[in-house]
Formats: sequence, structure tokens, C-alpha cells
Amino acid sequence: MERLSSTGYARPVELEAEFTSEPFQGEGEPPEHAVRAREAAEKAGLTTNFGPLGTTVSGSADAVLSGLADIARAAIEAGATRLTLQVRLADAPAAHPVELNSALDRLIADVERELGGKLAGLDRAGKQHAVRLFKERGAFTLRKSVATVAEALGVTRFTVYNYLNREPE
Repeated sequence: MERLSSTGYARPVELEAEFTSEPFQGEGEPPEHAVRAREAAEKAGLTTNFGPLGTTVSGSADAVLSGLADIARAAIEAGATRLTLQVRLADAPAAHPVELNSALDRLIADVERELGGKLAGLDRAGKQHAVRLFKERGAFTLRKSVATVAEALGVTRFTVYNYLNREPE
């Protein structure tokens, strides 16, 4: 696949894809479905960055697009119940960090559902419990996640760090 450059010459298209397989699990070894998806990406010859809540792959458009089917198949066959995917041109400007962290956004929504309402409306003990849930699910391994969670909770980053350092009651 090629695209015209600003100078009018054809150039190969490079893509980046970010995918997340679920269900998430807390700390420790990654789930089998995430490992198998990463292995499929590597086997497809894609540059792979494996993270706790998602994997980013990059390569030529043809390699990425053909590799995505193998990645999805591997994840589902290994027990994934959901696969979320974003694809962008490798040279496209990056989106706002919160938009890139759709996995974190889903985690926030999941915790809100689990706790029965918006995080900002929780009492102090509820907010502490929410922070423990985010920690168990690996949310704080993502860049700028503390700020995003703090905003959702309606507290400062300092407060989130205090909750993280506090022993559960």
C-alpha cells in the first residue's frame, strides 16, 4: 500500500495498531490470550510493544492489516472475550493521551459500574476501594494514569498516591 507524500512521490504506508484483549487480570503474569496475541504479532513480523493493558504493533500497512486477523484469532482462541482495536497512520499526529488509553477509560467505567456510580460521588472509603481495584487491575502501569484516575475521582494526584500507599482497612 502506498500514499502520495506532500512532494507528490509515492511512499509506503506505515501503520500502528493498538489492541487490548480482555478480560483483564490483576498483577502477575499476563493472561494467556494477551501472550498469544503478542506472539501472533511477532510471528507476523510486526514491531511489538507489549504492555499490561494493551499492545502496540507497527509495520507496513500490508503487514499490519494482514497480521491483525492472526492476532484476533490467537487472542480469541486463547480465551479473550473482547478485543478492542485502534489503527492509525504511523506518521499521524498522536491523539490526546486520555484518548489513547481507551483501556483505562474502560477500566474506569467498569469500576464505576462495579461500585454503583460515578467515582467522584463516592465517599472517602469508596474512593480508596476504587484505587485498590485500579491497582489490582494494573491501571497504574499506564503513563499519566494517576492523573486520569484522580480526575475521575475528583481528587488530587497526591491523594491517589496517598491511597496507593495506605494499607486496606
